[in-house]
Amino acid sequence: MGAVARPFVFAWHFLTAIPLSRGHHEPTAPELAASMAWYPVVGILIGGALAVADLLLVNVFAAEVANALLMVFLILLTRGLHQDGLADTLDGLAGGRTPAERLPIMRDPRIGAIGATGLFLSLILRYAGLLALPHALRIPTLLCMPAVGRWAMVTLAWASPYARPEGGLAAPFLAHLSRTHVLVATGVLTGALSVSFGLQSGLVALVGGAAIVVVLWAGCRTWFGGITGDILGATNEVIEILFLLLVPLLLALS
Repeated sequence: MGAVARPFVFAWHFLTAIPLSRGHHEPTAPELAASMAWYPVVGILIGGALAVADLLLVNVFAAEVANALLMVFLILLTRGLHQDGLADTLDGLAGGRTPAERLPIMRDPRIGAIGATGLFLSLILRYAGLLALPHALRIPTLLCMPAVGRWAMVTLAWASPYARPEGGLAAPFLAHLSRTHVLVATGVLTGALSVSFGLQSGLVALVGGAAIVVVLWAGCRTWFGGITGDILGATNEVIEILFLLLVPLLLALS
């Protein structure tokens, strides 16, 4: 496997449930960091799968059923990784008053009432966003939504310290993450948004996403002292849902 292909495969295996290679290939820390530059590419491929599934589903089922099945497909495709991160993050945020109290709660495999409620509400908001999405924006939004969420993960990871001094799942990804990786990821996302919505509208969506990432960055520093793998998963969910809900408004302003 080539030096370029390896980081893409690692990104694909981490973000999806579909194996491209049977071997684990023992990724190094620099390769794990390099794989994050591929996150928006993997997001576009996931979005393409969503768009194709949507075209098939809407021709067979009513809109309400098609949207629900589309959400099931996305969760199966990504193993529910980011939903799990969202629930753990909300439990930690609600269960402790300081970062030192919140971080251990997030490692508890059991889901609490706040985490379950937040997860339920996130699914309702995603469903409502899909149902209300104008037909003309549906395919480009489905195509770009996963890429925007995964770009936000890369950007927030680069801008933030790791919250746990003892390390964790996300620590190897962050140790060698560089500005170049972020710029590559941003370039890929900018291209996808520009092709899907037009250059001006795409840039408006990118600026809006960057503003939300800045807010999340400030919140993570205050509430958790940095980021963890769970927080990155929660970031993906928040950004995807907000993109789904706000993209008609953002495009109307452009």
